[in-house]
Amino acid sequence: MSESDSSPKIQTTIETGDEESRHAPLNARDTVIETRDLDVYYGEEQALDGVSMEINEHDVTALIGPSGCGKSTFLRCINRMNDMIEVCRVEGDVEFGGKNVYDDDVDPVALRRKIGIVFQKPNPFPKSIRDNVAYGLKIQGYEGDIDERVEESLKRAALWDEVKDQLDSSGLDLSGGQQQRLCIARAIAPDPEVILMDEPTSALDPVAASKIEDLIDDLAEEYTVIIVTHNMQQAARISDRTAVFLTGGRLVEYDDTTKIFEDPEEQRVEDYITGKFG
Repeated sequence: MSESDSSPKIQTTIETGDEESRHAPLNARDTVIETRDLDVYYGEEQALDGVSMEINEHDVTALIGPSGCGKSTFLRCINRMNDMIEVCRVEGDVEFGGKNVYDDDVDPVALRRKIGIVFQKPNPFPKSIRDNVAYGLKIQGYEGDIDERVEESLKRAALWDEVKDQLDSSGLDLSGGQQQRLCIARAIAPDPEVILMDEPTSALDPVAASKIEDLIDDLAEEYTVIIVTHNMQQAARISDRTAVFLTGGRLVEYDDTTKIFEDPEEQRVEDYITGKFG
């Protein structure tokens, strides 16, 4: 797939379906995303305060914390979705593959081809299932076999068997859980390296949410996944590493998920996890 010269230069290598990498020791994997002293403001209000962290390839990284602590703001910084908010100002570095995504020579559209995003509420377009998945490919001028890529993406999103006979039907006719998996298929069709998920199961029933959780585990064999969740049990189930944000937009602790939930360093983190506040 060709990209403009202004797209970020990707220095890390992510092998598709690299099972060995998925189960390598966490500290043995390449860093895909690194933030340093990241501050974000909405007008005069500071939403993130000095956030520095490294995210490794093929990890599922969960971002947890109470409402308003900056989790979603952090997520949207990674692929510059905050550019769409006029009053938003970002300071510090967000590096993807060793390139600061906020450098002047980075094309945000090209960046979002490499870092896809799935939102809290399923948002399929009022188009057919096929056209939903193919939308990004057509915008990019993809010259390959679009139907083949649509099928592949729906299979990766664990939806193909349910919709293969109704690809011309509206995506809006699907159930909520199916719509969310359709949105995941749409996000992975352009073959990104990173998938961002902003509370992807919060609007779903438990059965549909469980399917998305199983899918996230499968996706991590091919992609790096970063998920915002208010469900701490979900974070404990599906993530390799967990970042805890607390009041003031500060990253309080970031470690292997087992360590965070069983033996956190910070008393504030233990208090949050055990429900003493939040």
